[in-house]
Amino acid sequence: MAHAAPSAFGRHRQTANTAHLHKSAFVGPVLLGLVYGFWAAFIERQAGPVTVGNVFYGILCGVIFAAIMFGLARVGPRMMREVHAAAYGAFGGIAAGYLHSLTDQSILKAVVVGLAVAAGVGLAAFYRYYTHED
Repeated sequence: MAHAAPSAFGRHRQTANTAHLHKSAFVGPVLLGLVYGFWAAFIERQAGPVTVGNVFYGILCGVIFAAIMFGLARVGPRMMREVHAAAYGAFGGIAAGYLHSLTDQSILKAVVVGLAVAAGVGLAAFYRYYTHED
């Protein structure tokens, strides 16, 4: 009955309820937040010079994007797969629609782009969660 043997002294098994976060939990949201913030600042600049306001705008957009993405990554696995996929779809659609609204195009076009991205991201996320179920 080797499977019932006690573990070695000093070794602790981590459970799913631990609040410890690994560094890799921050890498994805931070990198995508940097890209999103840079992209938003670039669009907001509108071919003019880089200003302090542009830099702060990009930082603010990137931090908000990364914080929401980190929150979805932490809370998402506790949701039903349909709600989890819908949350990522809504987040992707809102983020893409907002970036498109910065381009001085029609608000209707920004809404259509946001809805298209939301549908695509939501369907892809649902497919992933449905096929990788425990």
